[in-house]
Amino acid sequence: MTSERTYHHGDLRHALLTAALDVIGTDGPDALSLRDLARRAGVSHAAPAHHFKDRTGLLTAIAAEGYALFADALTDAPDLRERGVAYVRFATGHPAHFQVMFRPELHRADDPDLRAAKARATEALRAGVSELPDADRGDDTRLAGIAAWSLAHGFATLLLSGNLDGPVDGREPGEVFRALAGHLFTGPTNPGSS
Repeated sequence: MTSERTYHHGDLRHALLTAALDVIGTDGPDALSLRDLARRAGVSHAAPAHHFKDRTGLLTAIAAEGYALFADALTDAPDLRERGVAYVRFATGHPAHFQVMFRPELHRADDPDLRAAKARATEALRAGVSELPDADRGDDTRLAGIAAWSLAHGFATLLLSGNLDGPVDGREPGEVFRALAGHLFTGPTNPGSS
């Protein structure tokens, strides 16, 4: 018999997403189970399936939410370097989302919410690259975009995995990334450009 509290739970979907993000943040996405989330939320073991169908559905919802937050963060940045800073700050501020977003085997790529949020984030990154002066972007805008993405994503991933604890040494990661990007994208004859 299902407990009364199952029917009186405030926003079960949100509670399940929050619990899932806690599990992922602590133990990684592979530790996630709908039964455990139901227990944490104080609902029947079948309740999560009502909102997400299955574990993949839950991870898809997390990825979609992450990409939507990510797109907002990137869109607010004024230029490509600051989009990189926003990228790193997003990763450090939302590490559980970040872990799920970039593991396509965990979610349904054809989900409309995920596709829309991912497209917004991609467009924000592309806009930053297309705004670069031709001399900085080169002839191949797509490769310039991959280079920028690789730098931001690589730095964020190394940071989250603890590989940059010594080099970053307590400094704010966005500021470190800004300096790093300055070393790579500002040549010695053009020190003030961005």
